[in-house]
This record gives sequence, C-alpha cells and structure tokens, in this order.
Amino acid sequence: MPRLLHRLGGACARHARVVLALWIVLAAGLVALGAVAGHHTNDDLSLPGTGSTQATDLLSAKLPDQANGSNPLVIQAPAGEKVTGSKHKDAIEQTVTAVRAVPHVAKAVNPFGQNGAALISKDQTIAYIPVTLDVGPSDLTEDEAQAVLDAGSPATEAGLDVALGGYAGQQLSRPDTEISEAIGLAAAVVILLFAFGTVTAMALPIVTAILGLVSTLALISVLGLVLDVPSIAPTLATMIGLGVGIDYALFIVTRHKQQLRDGMEMGESIARATATSGGAVVFAGTTVVIALVSLLLAGIPLVTNLGLTAAVAVVVAVLAATTLLPALLGVLGARIDALRVPLPSHPDDHHPHGWARWARGVVARPWRSLVAATVVLVVLAIPVLQLELGQNDVGAMPESTTARQAYDGMAAGFGPGSNGPLLVAAQLGAPAKPAADDPTDNPASDPRLTKLSTALAGAHGVASVSPPTLDKARDTALYTVISASAPSSDATSDLVVELRDTTIPKATKGTDVTASVGGQTAAYIDLADRISDKLPQMIGVVVALSFLVLMLAFRSLLVPVKAALMNLLSVAAAYGVVTFVFQEGHGASLIGLDGAIPIVSFVPLLMFAILFGLSMDYEVFLMTQIQERYHQTRRPARAIVDGLAGTGRVITSAALIMVCVFASFVLNGDPIVKQFGVGLAVAIAIDATIVRCLLVPAVMTLLGRAAWWMPAWLARWLPRIDIEGEGSPPAPARVG
Repeated sequence: MPRLLHRLGGACARHARVVLALWIVLAAGLVALGAVAGHHTNDDLSLPGTGSTQATDLLSAKLPDQANGSNPLVIQAPAGEKVTGSKHKDAIEQTVTAVRAVPHVAKAVNPFGQNGAALISKDQTIAYIPVTLDVGPSDLTEDEAQAVLDAGSPATEAGLDVALGGYAGQQLSRPDTEISEAIGLAAAVVILLFAFGTVTAMALPIVTAILGLVSTLALISVLGLVLDVPSIAPTLATMIGLGVGIDYALFIVTRHKQQLRDGMEMGESIARATATSGGAVVFAGTTVVIALVSLLLAGIPLVTNLGLTAAVAVVVAVLAATTLLPALLGVLGARIDALRVPLPSHPDDHHPHGWARWARGVVARPWRSLVAATVVLVVLAIPVLQLELGQNDVGAMPESTTARQAYDGMAAGFGPGSNGPLLVAAQLGAPAKPAADDPTDNPASDPRLTKLSTALAGAHGVASVSPPTLDKARDTALYTVISASAPSSDATSDLVVELRDTTIPKATKGTDVTASVGGQTAAYIDLADRISDKLPQMIGVVVALSFLVLMLAFRSLLVPVKAALMNLLSVAAAYGVVTFVFQEGHGASLIGLDGAIPIVSFVPLLMFAILFGLSMDYEVFLMTQIQERYHQTRRPARAIVDGLAGTGRVITSAALIMVCVFASFVLNGDPIVKQFGVGLAVAIAIDATIVRCLLVPAVMTLLGRAAWWMPAWLARWLPRIDIEGEGSPPAPARVG
C-alpha cells in the first residue's frame, strides 16, 4: 500500500493542475446530477415481521390513501375568540376548498361538515383539517408540502394561526445546517492556524474537506433515486465529512511540513507524506467504513441506509486526502509557509510541547494513570444503565417550526395522543355486511367490526377510536386509535403492547378477522424493540471486525484486545453522557431543549459504529508510531514516550477540530441531530484525552514486550499489511 500511495501522491503532485481540474469538474458534475435528482428522503420504518409493517402493507394494498395517515392542518383562533364564529367559520371552509384544490390532496375533511364535530376542540378555539395525500413521505417534495400550508391563507388572512403537522409538516421543518457548518469551520480555521502557523497551510485541509463534502452531498442526492435515504442522512454525512475530511488532511500536511523542515525535496515529500500518513488515513478510513457497512447485518433498512450514506462521506474524504490534497500541495510548493501568523510559540519547532514530559510521567506511574482514567470513564458511563430507546419527539423541535406549532395545537385541543394516532388495520375473511338489525344498511355495523371497535375503545389508555373505514371490497377495515398519552411516552408503548397481545386477540377470537397495529408511532416502537434486540449482536460484530483489522495491522493479539476494551469504555461513557443530558434532562436547556426527551432508538447504534470507527483513527496514528519506535529500539517504555510525544500535538489538534465540528451541530433545531452532536463530541473528547493520553500509554507500559506478542504459527499464517513506512521507498538524500 505505501508504494502504491507513494506513486499516487507523486503523480498527483506532478500533474497538480490536471488533478485539480478533474476534481472541480467531478464535483460540479455531481452537483448538477444531484440537482436533477432532487432531494428525496424517506425515513423507511419498515421491518419485516413486525405488526406495524404488516398494517402498512395491508393498507397500501387496500386503502393506499390511508396507509401514511393524514396531515393535520391545525387552525387556532386568537385569544378570546372561537373558530366557530361566523367570520372564522367562513374562512376555514374557504381553506378546506383551497386545500382540496392542491395537487396530491386526496381528501380534506371539513371540520364543519357532517362528520367533522370531532375536529373541533371542546372549547371551540382550535380546529384541524385532516389532509390525506396520495403521495407518501418519500415522494412528497418540499414545494408540494408548502402548497398545502399556503392553502391555509384564507384562515391566515382572517387572523387565525395555521400550522401543518404530519409528515408534510416535518418536510417543512428541517432545520438548516449552515450555521453549524460555519461555526465548525471557523473553529477548525483557528485550530489549524495554531497547528501550522500559516494561512496557506491552514487553508489546505479546509479546501479539501469542503470540496469533498460538496461531492458527498451530491452523491447522496443521486443515491436517493435508488435508496431510501433517511431525512437525517445529509446532516449526519455533513458532520462526519467535515470532521474526518479536515482531520485526514491535517495528518498528511503535518507530515509534509515536518519532512520539508528536515530538508526533503518538495515532490518527494508530497509523495512520501501520501505514502506514510496517507497510508494511515486509508487504513483508518477503511476501519470506519467497515464499522458503518457492518450495520447491513442488522437487517434494519433505516439503519443500513444511514450507515451507507455515512460511509460515502468517509470514502470521499479518504479519496480527497490522497489525491486532491497532494495536488494542492504540488500547486503551492514552497508557498505553503506563506502568510505566516505571528504566534507566541512557533508551532513548527521540534519541541514536543510538554507531551514528552506527560508521557514520561504516565510511563513512570502506569497503575495510577490506569486507575484514574478507568474511574472517570466508569463514572461517566453509570447513567447508561438507565438507557431506554424511544422515538423522535416532534414536541422537542423549535417552536418556530410549523411541525412543532401543529403538535402543540393538536395537544392543546385534542390531547397529546392526537399527534401520534395508531392505525389498526383489520383484514376480514369475508366482506363486511350490515348487522341484521341495522336499518342504515351500513357494512361498518358488521358484528365482527362492532366487537373490535368496542374492544379497542375499552382498552386502558385509549382516548378515542374512529368508526371503521372500509375498502371497496369491504374486506379491509381501518380504525384510527388515539392514545391518551403522547406518542413518545412509555404509556403509549404499553398501549401498543396491550392492543397486540390482549385486546385484539380477544376481540377477534373465533372470527375470521386478523388485525395489526400500525402507524408511525407503532413503527418507531417496533424499531426500538428491534434495535434493542440487535444492539448486542452489532456491538459484537463491529468489535470482532475491528479486532481482526488491528491484528493484521500490528501483528499482535493484545494490542487489538486493548483497543477494543478501551473503545468500549469510551463509547459507554459517551452513552452515559447522552442519557444524562437527554433522557434525564440535566442541562437540557443549555442545548436548546425544554426538558428531557427520548433517545431516538437508532442513535446509539449509529453512534457505536461511527465512534468505534473514528476512535480507530487515533489508535492507528498513535500505535503505528509506537510500533515503529519499538522496532527501532526494542525498548517498550522509550517507544511509548516517543510515540506519544511525536503524535500528541497532531492528535489533539485533530480531535479538537472534530469535537468543535460535532459540537457545533448542537445548535441545530432537530433533537436527533443534537443527540448525535453531543454524543460524538463527548466521545471524541474522551477518546483523545483520557484514552489516548492516559489509558493507552499506561496499559502499553504494563504490557511491556508482551504487547507485541504473536504466536509463531499465527504470524506465519497472517498476511503482512504495511500501514505506513516499511514498504515505502527508501528516503532520498536530503537537500539544502
């Protein structure tokens, strides 16, 4: 690998302008393709074998317009007034007419119509229009959702407040990421200026990361044509793409500048930096991609597609670091030290800036360092024992969003459960017929349906049940069940379990009726249950794959075991902090939340894969230096001190950049993004400080020579993987 990267880096430097032109053309082409493809996202909650997916499949086949539920257009009267006043009533009826004329609107129920009494709150201050669309969340565009909201203009002009909920409202309520990106980049600029001391060198990682990120987001848009790209995928890809993109470039530029100081010729320095640090970048990026792609084994479409889109960001970052960056270095040449920034301490000198002293202190007292670090990590991890997986809570979104306004309006007027109706889909063995004593000849009075309606309404925690809606063949019925509790509450989860395990089986016993509980709320409950079952398995898979990769890289058994255990500790600590802040609500107001919110079920699983992969980056960069020094000196303690002293500054700078990038996304209004931002930022901070600066040198000191032990038979069987250095060409004579 180093020889291949040496040739690649040298070629990119020699043909720098051509490579830059190709990258610009490629990025522009991808952006154009992405614009044509559009931004299609779909939070695919389908899980084969679950009740929610069975209900969705049945409704999609028999009642397709009802399969995705309705989108409430919530209308609220000003203080002291009622929606039933003549002026407001006329405006609302005009709004119904306008909504029905919007493309893709299949049905809009008039609150003042024959069956609309339930759509007006008891105090008559709030009403809503259930809007059923003939397109689902994956096909609805932002413009189409906006057209539904704009149709509420007659009500707005009459002084009424109008907000749109459901998946249409969420389409219009996705917070922008530009502020977070700008803050993350600004922090990276400051850190890079201190790391390099020149504006030109600082700009290299920034330009590389931005061009890579633009290409990544365009690729994700194109992938949206063939994959169900989750709505949070572009934001997550932005976080990861910026973080690893800047970090990978930082490692290579640091090596290049050091080699230039040592007198190496410019072209050879670029090639060798690509071969050495670039080799570590490729290896580290590969471990991240392996961890993310392994999510395929979970069999959960939402999680799988999030992992794939995040892996795209890492692959593009690696390609940019090993091709685009060498070209930029070739174009700059000696001007990499131009525009120097005056700093109190020159960052380019050879002093380890206290890292050697720190390393010697840890090596001298390894047990003290080991115990101190372990205690801190265990204390941080304690809240994870209370971790519960939940679902996305629209009520935690910013009050400025239409989805949050609709959520609050529905909760105030019709109870918290109205924001997450349960859809009970019933399949009948024979078409429904009117009851013998029913003079209206209504098939919905079929005794089987009546019995099920009564049972659903009598279940503990049910606020209301709609009359059944039948398909044309009269063999499928849909009930809308409103819980007395909020969609994200434990009580709603308990209700779903009771309906499935007790209420429905009793009501359908001895009949030809089968029924399933579906809807978005039930789907998120099923998702949390499936992830809870899969999480231990996925942790085992990622740990095992990482162990194999590190064993091949370092030809040691204890080094990968040590890495796996320490990464598990740091991830557990990050989980603990996320649980403490979000689930328990401590300090929630400091990050823009009103209080405690559920931890979205897929966040811990994605966090684990991402963090386990990213933490391997620093493991690889540190351990390769320690291994190299050990092979040179055969003195474990000396190798640990030299390795930490030589990498401490750059790893700290890289980690600080990534922490700033991740932490900046806490400003995002989406509570899921906040959870990722806090969790990833805390985990990287822990990994780069407590783990890399205390645990790793302490454990390596205690292991001594045994750390590099490998059975002879296994060493002969394993292939050799050269990360950086051994396989690269010999160093040429110095110049100057």
